[in-house]
Amino acid sequence: MPDLSKITCIEDLRVIAQSRVPRMFYDYADSGAWTEGTYRANESDFQKIKLRQRVAVNMEGRSTRTTMVGEEVAMPVAIAPTGLTGMQHADGEILGARAAKAFGIPFTLSTMSICSLEDIAENTDRHPFWFQLYVMKDRDFIERLIERAKAANVSALQLTLDLQILGQRHKDIKNGLTAPPKPTLANLIDLAGKPRWCLGMLGTKRRTFGNIAGHAKGVKDLSSLSSWTAEQFDPSLSWADVEWIKKLWGGKLILKGIMDVEDARLAASSGADALIVSNHGGRQLDGAPSSIEALPAIAEAVGTEIEVWMDGGVRSGQDVLKARALGARGTLIGRSFLYALGAYGEAGVTRALQILQKELDITMAFCGRTQIDEVDSSILLPGTF
Repeated sequence: MPDLSKITCIEDLRVIAQSRVPRMFYDYADSGAWTEGTYRANESDFQKIKLRQRVAVNMEGRSTRTTMVGEEVAMPVAIAPTGLTGMQHADGEILGARAAKAFGIPFTLSTMSICSLEDIAENTDRHPFWFQLYVMKDRDFIERLIERAKAANVSALQLTLDLQILGQRHKDIKNGLTAPPKPTLANLIDLAGKPRWCLGMLGTKRRTFGNIAGHAKGVKDLSSLSSWTAEQFDPSLSWADVEWIKKLWGGKLILKGIMDVEDARLAASSGADALIVSNHGGRQLDGAPSSIEALPAIAEAVGTEIEVWMDGGVRSGQDVLKARALGARGTLIGRSFLYALGAYGEAGVTRALQILQKELDITMAFCGRTQIDEVDSSILLPGTF
């Protein structure tokens, strides 16, 4: 186990990940659509929100524990679903799930993961985890994927609603993103400088989309797999599909990708258990507001009918506290998790979670609160949010 005591913030992990992860996969994680304006705003808009420091308050007996869709969590943070996680670090999804289990927060596996549903179940002793589903044209594949999720002991399903079509990310096109990377001269030169990553990949059999390869009809090799995924995202997705999946799944359902009050009301009326205020990390509609900017109006409109969560730009425990103050019962971390994973594997993820919880705990105390469930907008400076 590396000594990570000098790693004090998520930015430390990002810098190390950038040096250790092949460029195309680091860029895949650390990029947004078009100008990347919304991607940057997700992070920078948190900084505009100021906290009220309170003094002479008894700060003993603090706790960040709460619940998300009825599940107890060590803090209001879950690991977000991220595609190609196993390309940031060998067996990345397994390592992330193990770290989340040990820390006491939920882990969400993406449909576009490298490690499969079965891999996560097998390597966490069937500990409950969450699964993110994309709606694809092959409805038979969707039905079988949901059945596999049930068999793997998935406790909540996250249905992503904002990827009917793909936003353009310039870096992925320029880098020729594939999983695994094609043996071009540029890629080989890049990989030569990433020996830890290469050794890890040589030691695992998991190098392509584990939930899809061998399960989807007509996918025989990597080239057919990439073309299949490009063609399968369903642009006709509607609220009728949400109802169909809700009945098919039968368990806790979370709707991801809500950025508008009207859509939030539709999500609440759908009978889902939670919604996630999310612009897909700024990777879809560039020019949309940041998630933290969109959060308050949505929480005010539907927060009594459905749990409201948010993701996008969460890089510190202070960000978690600000989101909680503005109406989010929970938050999800994507890039903060991926930086940590790319830097130090499972130990890095554990360190990131420790950093976030400590920042959350100390900031909460300085704001005069000892229990996360007591936090509301009164901890924020009026006029800054």
